[in-house]
Amino acid sequence: MSRTLSRALVGAAAGLALALGVPLAASAHVTVNPNTATAGSYATVNFRVPTESETASTVKLEVTLPTDTPFTAVLVQPVPGWTATVEKGALPAPVEVDGNTISEGPLKIVWQADPGVGIGQDQFQVFSAVLGPVPDTGHVVLPAAQTYSDGEVVNWAATPDEVAADDTLEPAPVLYINDAPPASGHGASHGAATAAPDDDHTMSEASASASDGSAGAALGLSIAALVIGIGGAVLGALAFARRPKKA
Repeated sequence: MSRTLSRALVGAAAGLALALGVPLAASAHVTVNPNTATAGSYATVNFRVPTESETASTVKLEVTLPTDTPFTAVLVQPVPGWTATVEKGALPAPVEVDGNTISEGPLKIVWQADPGVGIGQDQFQVFSAVLGPVPDTGHVVLPAAQTYSDGEVVNWAATPDEVAADDTLEPAPVLYINDAPPASGHGASHGAATAAPDDDHTMSEASASASDGSAGAALGLSIAALVIGIGGAVLGALAFARRPKKA
């Protein structure tokens, strides 16, 4: 009985570790949360940055902003130990936004760690910003460059179409506006939209908190399924152990 029960528990524990590891590993890339917004609004977005390196920490994040459908207002929330900069400059070509011709605008957001600061192994950091007004378009790709303390740079820059053709590419964070976000896989939805109304008060009060609802739900279901599986394995082992032996 003892040996059978031990084997059942070991197998169930291994299954639990696998089930928990899969959803966490699947989300181990730079993402924007929520990944949906309403056209014309000022959206609070959160860039979630995990460190995947086993030998170095993340010390810099650069998010490139669109120039064909530019945001005219970009606000960043301070993060202790990090310096946030909104780089502005000339657009490749003038663009009309809300009836105005725009030739300059925000081009990039850069978060740089102070000396001695970084996102270590098995850690992540959330960087928040308010972007607006959100353009009336299908979606906006927000390529992110993640720099490690050893000099390695990981470019999360592949568009949804490129990832669909080759899922080994590093997917860029994508903000979906008129297009529906993918139901699963790279670029899947990471929470409901929480776009802020178009007013200065809401912009100044923008919160950095974000909820990764779909990922949490998937993880919860995985845990529940494994708990049920463990219970079944234990009961089965006990029943087998108690079965009368043949003479």
